[in-house]
Amino acid sequence: MSEQPDRPVRVISPDQGSISAYLDEVWANRDLVAFLVWRDIKVRYRQTFFGAAWALVPPFFTMVVFTLIFGTLVKVASDGQPYWAFSICALTAWNYFSQALTNAANSAINNSSLIEKVYFPRLSLPLSAIVSPLLDLTIALAFLVPVLAIAGIMPSVRLPLLVPLIAIALATALGLGAILAALNVRYRDVRHLVPLLLQLGLFATPVVYPASLVPEGLRPLLGLNPMAGVVEGFRWALLGSATDPWPLVGVSAVTALVLLACGVVVFMRLERGFADLI
Repeated sequence: MSEQPDRPVRVISPDQGSISAYLDEVWANRDLVAFLVWRDIKVRYRQTFFGAAWALVPPFFTMVVFTLIFGTLVKVASDGQPYWAFSICALTAWNYFSQALTNAANSAINNSSLIEKVYFPRLSLPLSAIVSPLLDLTIALAFLVPVLAIAGIMPSVRLPLLVPLIAIALATALGLGAILAALNVRYRDVRHLVPLLLQLGLFATPVVYPASLVPEGLRPLLGLNPMAGVVEGFRWALLGSATDPWPLVGVSAVTALVLLACGVVVFMRLERGFADLI
C-alpha cells in the first residue's frame, strides 16, 4: 500500500480579535439591537390594561412610601426641597438603572434559544436590554417636569445636562450588566444575587438622603458608586439645587467608564462558551 501524502491541516480557533474589532461587529449588527429593543418593548406592554402608564407607577408609589417614612417620620434632610420632589427625582434615575441592570443580567439566559441557533455578537443582548428601559425613563421625565412646574419648581437651562447623566447610567448598567450576564450563564445564582445587590445599592446611593449628609472626606468614595453622581445630578438639573454635584459626577463618570471597559472585556472572554453552557 502506498503511503498517503501529507495534507495541509486547517485549525479553526476562537476569534482573538481586539476590543475595537469586536465593537465594530456589534455596530455592524445594530439592526439586530434595534429589533431586540422593539421586541422587548412590545412584550413588556402586551396585554396590559395600563400600558406605558406602568412606567410611572413604581416610582410614584415608592415616592409616597419614602415621603411618609423618611420625609415625615424620620425627617431626613432634603437640601431645602420638598421631600416628595427630592425623592421622586432620585427614584426616576434609580428605577431606570434597576430595570436596565436586571434586564441585562438575565439577557443571555432569556435568549438561550437564539444563542443556540445563530451566531451574532452576544453583547447585543445586554446592550438591547439597557436601551429598552429608556422608553420608561423618557415617559417618567415627560410626566415629572410638568408636575414639578405645577408645584412651583420651574424647568431651567440645566435640563439638557440630563443627557450626559443618563449616558453615565447607561455605561454603568451595560458594564455591570455584561459581567452579570456572562456569569449568569455559568452560575444561575446570579439571578438571585441581582435583587439583593439592587436592594443594597438603593441605600448605598443617595436616593433617600442627600450626598451632603456624607462626611466631606468620604464623598470622593461615594463617587465610586457611579449612580451616586447620576442621582445627585438629576436633582441638580430637575430641582435647581444649589449644591454643585459635578465633582461627584466626575468621579462617577470615570468609575462608569472603567466599569464599562471591564464589562466588555469580561463578556468577550466568557461568551465563547455560552452555546455549550446555556
